[in-house]
Amino acid sequence: MIITTSCGELQGHNTGLWLEEFAAPYLAFREKGYEIVVASPKGGAVPIDKGSMAEGFFTEPARTVMHDAEAIGALCHSVKLDTISFPSDIDAIFLPGGHGPCVDFVGNPVLKSAIEAMFNAGKVVSAVCHGVICLTDCTKDDGKTPLVQGLTVGGFTDSEEAAVQMTALVPFSIEAKLIEQGAIFEKADDWNSKVCVHDNLITGQNPQSSEGVATAVINFLS
Repeated sequence: MIITTSCGELQGHNTGLWLEEFAAPYLAFREKGYEIVVASPKGGAVPIDKGSMAEGFFTEPARTVMHDAEAIGALCHSVKLDTISFPSDIDAIFLPGGHGPCVDFVGNPVLKSAIEAMFNAGKVVSAVCHGVICLTDCTKDDGKTPLVQGLTVGGFTDSEEAAVQMTALVPFSIEAKLIEQGAIFEKADDWNSKVCVHDNLITGQNPQSSEGVATAVINFLS
C-alpha cells in the first residue's frame, strides 16, 4: 500500500506529492507483480507538487507514470485511509514525500495507528524524504516509547530543507526530531541516495533515495 498526502498547500506554499518518490517505487513494485493500493488521508485525487514536474526533477519514472493510465487512475482515485483495516491483507506500506506530508502526516491518528499496527506485526513500514515525518508521532507497543528510539533511520535533512528554502514553513526539523526521539539518524551528502534498513523499518533521505527504498522493500519481501 502506497500512502500519499492529500494536502496541496503548506502555509500558502503550493505543494503535494513529490512525483518521483511515488513513481519509481510504484513502477518497481508493479514490475514485481505486487498488488498495489494507493491510499491517502482524504481519499480521491492526490495533489502533485508542480515542482516535481519541472525540468531537472521530472525523472524518467515520473514521466512514465504520467503517461500510464493505471498509475494515473490510482492517483486520481486513492482509497480513503480510514476505510482500511491494518495490518490484515497488507504486506508493506510505503509513504512517499513532498511537503504535503508536513501537514496531513502529522497529528494524524489514523495514520499513526496504521503504522504502529504494521510495525508491531513485523510487516514493512517504509518511507522516503518528508514521508518519514509520520514516524515522529508513532510509539512502540508500550504506547510511550518513540517508535524510532534505537533504530537507524534517514529522512530529509536540515541542510536539504535549507537548500529548498522551506525551513521556516515546515512544522519542525525531521532530522532534529528523530534524533531527539532517540533514533540513530544517518545521512549522505545533500541530494545523494541514502537508505536505512533496521528490521522491518525502511527509510530514505530524499527523492534520490526513492528507488533504493523500493529495492530494500522488495528484498525484504522476497
